[in-house]
Amino acid sequence: MQSQHEALSVPRDAAEAAAAAAAAPSWWALLRGDVRCVLQRDPAARNLLEVWTIYPGVQAAASHRLAHALWRRGWRYLPRWISFAARWFTQIDIHPGARIGERFFIDHGTGVVIGETAEIGNDVTLYHGVTLGGTSWSAGKRHPSLGDGVVVGAGAKILGPITVGDRARIAANSVVIDAVPADATVVGIPGRVVGRRRLTRHGFDLDHHLIPDPVGKAIACLLDRVAQLERQQPLANRDAAAGGSCGTCDGACTDPAFDTLLTTSTEE
Repeated sequence: MQSQHEALSVPRDAAEAAAAAAAAPSWWALLRGDVRCVLQRDPAARNLLEVWTIYPGVQAAASHRLAHALWRRGWRYLPRWISFAARWFTQIDIHPGARIGERFFIDHGTGVVIGETAEIGNDVTLYHGVTLGGTSWSAGKRHPSLGDGVVVGAGAKILGPITVGDRARIAANSVVIDAVPADATVVGIPGRVVGRRRLTRHGFDLDHHLIPDPVGKAIACLLDRVAQLERQQPLANRDAAAGGSCGTCDGACTDPAFDTLLTTSTEE
């Protein structure tokens, strides 16, 4: 995580608040970065007017930038109200206490939830249905921290005060409850590291169809194993199978009444 987050942290006193305000990028500068990154990462974005007016991710980010600035200055109700109103319009729920770096992009957006103590680095991309949630009711740090350049696929859940390293990517619908190293690819429930990330010349990897599929791989292994066992079966069974009937049950398993026979045998 870069020092950007330190500048966005909640100030402890007036002097620290003034220093943080001077060091942090302005609301307008952050928002311009959010808009520009949409044009870079979304091929469907045609122009600035379209991005400014009809992209819910940009509108949610703009609302959060304002709410977070007020939150850092000690306001509580007004930032929560801004967050509440933004959720109605965008279907994106970002707590005003969450700390978000520069060039933040939420694609599609519906169903995204970001908790109060979540921290998000620069150049992060979230897809719809992503949750950065907590796993406890403690008042301290209870939400995840995402490093720079992280991509989180649709429907993924990252839970608890864990760290996702720089440039990691989380596959769609994964549930991540353990720390993720930098440049790793995480897949599954619970999420596990299955590979290392490859970047495009633009520095982003949006090729979700190339993410390893451990379930598909396991099924392929089972099919290979079945084929191997069939080659190794006894000669008598093999000859019987070649004649169209099963060498184990004389073809009973291919009879339409097999399920009924099986149920009857089990009951007996």
